[in-house]
Amino acid sequence: MIRQLTPALRKAGVCVCTGIAAFVFFVIAAVLACPLFAQEASTATPYSLSFGNNPYAPSRAQAAFDGFLKPSDFAPAAYCGKCHQDAHRQWRQSAHANSFRPPFYKDNVQMLIDERGIESTRHCESCHNPIALFAGALTQGSKIDRSFDEDGITCSVCHSIAKLQEPTGIGSYVMGKPAVMLNADGGPRAGLPTEDEILSNIDLHKQAVMRDFYRTPEFCGACHKAAVPQELNGYKWLRAFSVYDEWQQSSWSRQTPLPFYKKDAVSTCQSCHMPNVEARNDYAAKDGKLASHRFPGANSAIPTFYSYAEQMEATRQFLSNSVALNFFALTRKHGDSVEEIAPLGAKTFQVTRGDELTVEVVIQNTRIGHSLVPEQRDFYESWVELIATDEAGRTIFHSGGLDKEGFLDPDAHSYTNRLIDRTGKRLEHHEVWQTRLKTYDNTIMSGRSDLARYAFRLPNDVHGRIKLLARVNYRRFRKQYTDFILKQPTEFPVLELGSAEFTFRVGKNQASSTEEQQRTLLRWNNYGIALLGQQQWWKAADAFARTTDLNSSYGDGYINQAIAEYSKWIEARKENPDGPGVFSLDNANAPPEKFEDALGLLDKALQISPGNARASFYKGVILRLQNRLDEKEAMQYLRDSIQEFPNFRQGHQELGYAFYLKKDFAHAVEEFEAVKRINPDDVTACYYLSISYARLGKPEQAQQNANLYAIHRDDPNNFALNLDFVQGHPAESRELTPYHIHGGRKAVP
Repeated sequence: MIRQLTPALRKAGVCVCTGIAAFVFFVIAAVLACPLFAQEASTATPYSLSFGNNPYAPSRAQAAFDGFLKPSDFAPAAYCGKCHQDAHRQWRQSAHANSFRPPFYKDNVQMLIDERGIESTRHCESCHNPIALFAGALTQGSKIDRSFDEDGITCSVCHSIAKLQEPTGIGSYVMGKPAVMLNADGGPRAGLPTEDEILSNIDLHKQAVMRDFYRTPEFCGACHKAAVPQELNGYKWLRAFSVYDEWQQSSWSRQTPLPFYKKDAVSTCQSCHMPNVEARNDYAAKDGKLASHRFPGANSAIPTFYSYAEQMEATRQFLSNSVALNFFALTRKHGDSVEEIAPLGAKTFQVTRGDELTVEVVIQNTRIGHSLVPEQRDFYESWVELIATDEAGRTIFHSGGLDKEGFLDPDAHSYTNRLIDRTGKRLEHHEVWQTRLKTYDNTIMSGRSDLARYAFRLPNDVHGRIKLLARVNYRRFRKQYTDFILKQPTEFPVLELGSAEFTFRVGKNQASSTEEQQRTLLRWNNYGIALLGQQQWWKAADAFARTTDLNSSYGDGYINQAIAEYSKWIEARKENPDGPGVFSLDNANAPPEKFEDALGLLDKALQISPGNARASFYKGVILRLQNRLDEKEAMQYLRDSIQEFPNFRQGHQELGYAFYLKKDFAHAVEEFEAVKRINPDDVTACYYLSISYARLGKPEQAQQNANLYAIHRDDPNNFALNLDFVQGHPAESRELTPYHIHGGRKAVP
């Protein structure tokens, strides 16, 4: 057609065609340069924005750069290992290095991909595989080379994080552009410098890869705190785990006065999980020592599957003696006679053949700065095992054993949780995105104690000595999960977290003459703590009273008694909310006499230790319950506790509620906002902020907090679902009962 035109028109036509071609080229170039497509040209794939404009959602991760990086922007671990041989060797066997390898994690996340699409895994990979997230590989049809999967959380991932966000977890960090060195002007240097260049400019290397917050618990908390958002489960926001919060609320952080025991110094995540170890081939070593990059913890599956002998031994040693066990009490029933002997070893007692015995074992979380078996307990196994043997070595009682196929006794006293889906079906394979409800969750928080009870009958033919052995075991993973992933029956190692023995004889048993007063006091204290956890308020009060009988200057003993005393009346209100003379927490109209015993005990503690923040807090709470809100009463005591511990979450919460009751909404907002700075997901703070902001005429802030409250609160419609599950699962039902006794699966008649 153009050949039929005049030369002038032909020339114009060429210009038009050239212009169109140029425009098309410009559009293509612009698309390829767009942040959402800034991938290596040969692997460019349309990127699915399944969860809005944030390309990293539904994770919390953000980037300090536009769009995506190339995988090659992250320095390979082997490159770092040239100068950091010891750290690299340790890291290679760690859970961080193996965070995205088959079979356990990768097979599990493949289930999510098959069900919800690869885009949903952005929630997981912000912590398990950040390179895949920030390279834009987590989209349908991506052809990006995923060889970096083998390195999991590699050196340059952690050492490229530019800053932290508020402590909400799920990757609440900001990823910077990776750089091994800075230029002289302070900007990141592209590429990988040689070893000589780094050693000649060591300060520029350190500035590129180290930041002060890397040494803080908040850095670890960016991933070691997690929730399942609505985008992932199609239901609602659900808390998954809060290891960071557990640490922050423990004595290890020294940020709260509430723990029953105190630490002399702050211990961080790094203190425990990155201890100094010997190093001979590492430029980062100082005086022959290096912060361990094994990150020892409780993952015994990785070293088992990959045959990492050094990592397995480090894991075994790390877990050894992390809990303490104590045979505290023995109840003997002989005919119609019942006798309780406590503490065992400190009293003379007698047993005879045919006696019905109930043994009480106290288990204390002594060396863990968070919960026993933290994070996703649903596919781990930790439990108490008790074995009673006679003098001939015959087992007369056994609870918490494994059957011939290696499965755990379903009636064992276990530290785990149970997840169920919307139909009430138990989730056996860690399908967290299907979770509707955590129907059972048992653990021991840091510094707390638990109580396991076992009942058995002494055989009629028994004689001599009876040996009791109790231990807390741990296995990763649950055999059901391991067999499912490996497609065959498999035995993974069972590790011991702590144990205790007690031996008595049939007949008379003399009291030990070596039982020290301080040890007896601590045994009674730990027993009382366990009873508090099981809501045995009256028995707990009696146990704590024994501690102050033994040592009248033991201030914490009076505080502990006060906690038990005032808990009685709170429990009474729960049992009979409409009964005569029962107070209402919401209206704070408690009859003063209900709490006089508790207040008297707290005053004793404050006489022994003036200004004690723990005693001040509980006194402030009780005065608030009595509606005694004057500045010299509840308000002052609550302020005293916060003054010493500025990050004391419960202190700010109680003071905020006191201001709320006084209709001082401006100060209530200050306190509840302080709570949210410590834990942005605090549902109580969101609730009262929504009301307080509304009363202050700030509807936008009120609505924002009302929305957060609606997201974070428990679903009241789950009550029937939970009830149906418990009724259909007797073992879980028994464990949910605060006071329960375990029988044995093997007992001699």
